[in-house]
Amino acid sequence: MGLFGRNRNGGILDVIRCDEPSYLIWKWHPMGVKLGETNRENAIRWGSSLRVKDGEVAVFVYNQKNGVYQDFIEGPFDEKLKTANLPILSGLIGLFFEKDTPFQAEVYFINLANVIQIKFAIPFFEIYDNNYPEFGVPVAVRGTVSFKIQDYRRFISLHRLINFSLEDFKNQINDTVKRYVKNHVANAPTQYNISVIQIERALGEINKLVEIELKERLFDDFGVVVTGVDIGAIEIDKTSDGYSELLHITREITTVLREAETADSIERMRIDREEGQYSQRMKTKSENIGAYGLEKQAEVGIKGAEALGKMGENGVGNVNLGDNAGFNPMAMMTGIALGGVVGNNLAGTMNHALHGSLNQGNNPPPIPTATYFVAENGKAIGPFDIETLTQMAMAGRVTKDTLVWTKGMNDWAKAGTVGELNDVFSAVPPSL
Repeated sequence: MGLFGRNRNGGILDVIRCDEPSYLIWKWHPMGVKLGETNRENAIRWGSSLRVKDGEVAVFVYNQKNGVYQDFIEGPFDEKLKTANLPILSGLIGLFFEKDTPFQAEVYFINLANVIQIKFAIPFFEIYDNNYPEFGVPVAVRGTVSFKIQDYRRFISLHRLINFSLEDFKNQINDTVKRYVKNHVANAPTQYNISVIQIERALGEINKLVEIELKERLFDDFGVVVTGVDIGAIEIDKTSDGYSELLHITREITTVLREAETADSIERMRIDREEGQYSQRMKTKSENIGAYGLEKQAEVGIKGAEALGKMGENGVGNVNLGDNAGFNPMAMMTGIALGGVVGNNLAGTMNHALHGSLNQGNNPPPIPTATYFVAENGKAIGPFDIETLTQMAMAGRVTKDTLVWTKGMNDWAKAGTVGELNDVFSAVPPSL
């Protein structure tokens, strides 16, 4: 039958379809005839074929005295027109005999699959730094926005299809996009608290916010869905006076900050070095404390041995009752006690040193015992364990009035008031 056919009554039947390769809105008219040259484009006959591809929708628009009405047929569709296809039309004009009776309608095809891309360019305009508002810096913005029609009913409610011009529509979208992009770029220094000369660093965030806002605005105002916004570049006029002034200020601030950071770094290095040296000294002291204690205990033993020798010279232990020195029992007890202290100290020290060097790391540490410092001649000596203090008490070097101190005590106290030392004095015989 070709594009046009004749029914049995001689009427012309049309094939209504869109063969445009790229379009957004297209008004149907018979092939080979320019739009508006014949009224057949608005006088559709029953029995004509309608072909709507996938991703298209055909809109039949009826202009009646009491309003404008539409029937929508979504693709894919390939059938002859009849009352079942156009329910709105059937309700408007009543009963049909489904022959070749013409009806008045304009047919528009809307492309739901086509994505329209618009490039936009905003010429140089001045933006101002949040901290230095007296210096304006010119910037220009370039990018693209992509959109398509998704809700065709909303789109039709916002636009007159008969007067629709894709170029005019693109211009309207372009103006709207540039207005919102310009507003976001101008507010970026304040919003992101950055310098104007660093605004390119915020390009990603600006792009994201612009896309969110444009999706809402273009759908509300134009009935299209934004599929993407790409701000390709924010160009700064680096020859402008404002840019030069801000760059100079920024460099000065950067220099000051760098000097401050350097000084702070040097100070931190000094502190770290001193702390390291102190830590090393403490470690050395800790490692040598055993040797130091051994040395001091040996000195005590030597002093004790010397004291024993002198006690002999002074007549300690002389049983000749006629001798001038005579028998000195207290001196004898002192010698015995002191010898015991020295002997115990030396034996314990040597034993600890010997076994500690042989078995270090193989045996558990010794059970801690209480030790006390003793105040003697205005100096603190010790610490001594309970056994040593007992021997010193027997020798008369420690009495109940002697001041003692151990870890955990707030201050020095008399030995007789410390409960833990009661057994020390219980071993001391009463005086004669």
